[in-house]
Amino acid sequence: MFCPVIALSQQRFHVTLSGGLSNYAGDLQDHRFTLQQSNFAFGAGIKYDITPNLALRLAYNHSTIEGDDKKSKDPVLQARNLSFITRINEGSLLVEYTPLNMEDYKISPFIYSGVAVFHFNPYAYDSIGSKIYLKPLSTEGEGLAPDRKPYNLTQFAIPVGIGVKFRINENTILAYEVSARKTFTDYLDDVSTTYFDQTALAQARGPKAVEMSYRGNELKNGNPTYPYNGQVRGGSRYKDWYYFTGFTLYIGIGSGNGNGGPFSRGTRGGRNQLGCPKVL
Repeated sequence: MFCPVIALSQQRFHVTLSGGLSNYAGDLQDHRFTLQQSNFAFGAGIKYDITPNLALRLAYNHSTIEGDDKKSKDPVLQARNLSFITRINEGSLLVEYTPLNMEDYKISPFIYSGVAVFHFNPYAYDSIGSKIYLKPLSTEGEGLAPDRKPYNLTQFAIPVGIGVKFRINENTILAYEVSARKTFTDYLDDVSTTYFDQTALAQARGPKAVEMSYRGNELKNGNPTYPYNGQVRGGSRYKDWYYFTGFTLYIGIGSGNGNGGPFSRGTRGGRNQLGCPKVL
C-alpha cells in the first residue's frame, strides 16, 4: 500500500549542486557582461517536479563580485580610482521550464525565473591596506540630506536564467546555465550619483568617509582636489545587476528515474530502493 506513495514522493525531488563564476554590471565595470574580474560562486538547493516539463527550485547561492577603476579602459574612470568588493548571499525560489521531457531526450534547453532575496555589504581597502566597509561612511551623503536616502543591504532581485541540460544517467543530469539578477538598487558597488559636500561629509562621518569617497588623489599623477558638491560620481540611470555562469548538477532522490519520476512513460530504472514495482 505504501510503496506507490513513497515512490511518488521520492522521485519528484532532486538535490542541486552548482558551481561557476560570478560578476556584476555597474558603475565600476566597463562591460555589461564579461568574465573579467570574475570570482568563484557555488550553490545548493532542491528541485521539485510539478510535471515532466515544469519544476520548482529552491536554492542558496554564495558568490563574490568586485570592480576596480584601475582595470577600466576609460581614463576618466581611472582618474576616479574607486573600487569595491562584496559577498552575495542569496536565497531564491525559481520556476523552471524544460520543453523536452528528459525521460525521452538526453539533451534539452531550459529557462527559469522567479524571485530572490540577497544580502550584500560592499567594502574596499584604503591606502594602507585596511578593510573598510563603505555603507556606514555614506560616501555619497546617503542619510545626510533629504534627497540622499540610505540603501538597504538586504534586497529583492528578479532572477532570469537560460541553459542546456544533459542526461548523464537515470538519476543525474548536468546543466550549463547563464543567469542574471535584476536588482532594485544602484549601490552594489556603493557608487550611484554625485559627490557630496566634503566639509559636510567629514563632519557627519569623519575624514575616512572623505578619503573613501574620492581616491583620485592617491594616484601618482592624480588630481589632489576633492570634487565639488554635485559633481558626477556615478550613473544612477540604470540599476546594478549581478550574474552567474556555470554548471548545475541535478541528482534525483531515490532510485527512480532522474527527471520524470511518476510522470515517466517508460519502465526505465526497474524497481526503486524499497523493492516496490513501478506504478503509473
